[in-house]
Amino acid sequence: MNQISIAPSARRLTTSLRDIGYSFESAVADIVDNSIAAGATKIAIDIEFDGKNSSVIIKDDGDGMTAQAIDEAMRFGSRRSYADQELGRYGLGLKTASLSQCKRLSVISKSSNAPLQARILDLDFIQTVDDWVTLDHSEEEEVIALAAEHFGESGTFVIWNKLDRLLPAKSPDSGWARRRIENLAPKLSSYLSMVFHRFLSGEAYAKVEIQVNGESLNPWDPFARSEPHTQELDSDEFEIEHGDITGTVTVRRFLLPQRSEFSSREAFDAASGIDKWNKQQGLYIYRADRLVQWGGWSKIRTIDEHTKLARASVDFGTTLDDAFNINVAKMRVNLPGQLRKMLARPVNELCIAADAAYRRENARKLVDEEKLPEFKPDFGGSESGESIGLALRTAAARTGNFKALEAISELLKAEMPELAKHLGFD
Repeated sequence: MNQISIAPSARRLTTSLRDIGYSFESAVADIVDNSIAAGATKIAIDIEFDGKNSSVIIKDDGDGMTAQAIDEAMRFGSRRSYADQELGRYGLGLKTASLSQCKRLSVISKSSNAPLQARILDLDFIQTVDDWVTLDHSEEEEVIALAAEHFGESGTFVIWNKLDRLLPAKSPDSGWARRRIENLAPKLSSYLSMVFHRFLSGEAYAKVEIQVNGESLNPWDPFARSEPHTQELDSDEFEIEHGDITGTVTVRRFLLPQRSEFSSREAFDAASGIDKWNKQQGLYIYRADRLVQWGGWSKIRTIDEHTKLARASVDFGTTLDDAFNINVAKMRVNLPGQLRKMLARPVNELCIAADAAYRRENARKLVDEEKLPEFKPDFGGSESGESIGLALRTAAARTGNFKALEAISELLKAEMPELAKHLGFD
């Protein structure tokens, strides 16, 4: 039987690959992944406005690449294999992330005791030749001078030019275009401070310094662990099976302080995160110490004002990538069904504690403002109704009867609303 090669059209496919879901921030983060994987300790990102010649430059002091390695890196769907806990996944990130924002990708790299290498992937050129080709610029004087000025023993530059996704086509030199480019840096800084906070703090397997336009980033800890009143509940470990692979998922649960308990108003505002309190509650899912998804409860429950201070980390290793169905942009995962069931109890316990803290804070505010309710029913007993309600919720969560308690709660709200309110079921 004859084999017939049916290589795809480079012109068509490169155009399609520009639209697989990257934002500017997530595209830069994908390049940062590569720098960390290359052993970089310092990564600098410079966003420069120069009209139609504007550029984004990501440079690192990592191991660099040989001629063979850089050619493989520029291939769509690299043939290289990835080690356990390495941040790469599909061999597409460098190209798809870059081309989602620009039409010209340049990579300049030097590894120890090896010649300088420079490659360019230009979509306009590919549109003309309709072939999978890069341009070798290793011998150009401008490239050699750039490397001599910035490289030590090793390192890599990734340069984005022809920023058609970031600049308006008709007026790339306008004031509006300048403002748009200049507004990228603060948003990027907040994003990278969150996604790579474990690497910035040294909590991950490697400590990395990241700069944006010369400003070093500070880690943003979703769990505000430096705050004295942050509470950590018991952690859990779950074994997940996917095909022949078995891996461990670690869950840590945190209850952040009420506003009045934070060390300062500024600390409270900072802890709200890029999406603010309600949307930042929920699960923070980490792959090899890199945050890939945050906020929301992954269909375990819905977000609620009463649980906005509840956050939990979920850690998995790269061996479970298929189980979590991680996407190319490393921006989204799907919890395995078996894990979602396992998480129901610890998540509900955490949210019950958050709800109780919310109600206590509101009650305190009422006392402070002398706005106590005029009528409070007396149902007897020495414990407060909310304490009893909290105990019932906790017991239901621990015994797997939370849905039954919800049904009881709905019945009480319908037929005995005062009792339901007394128990905190309203």
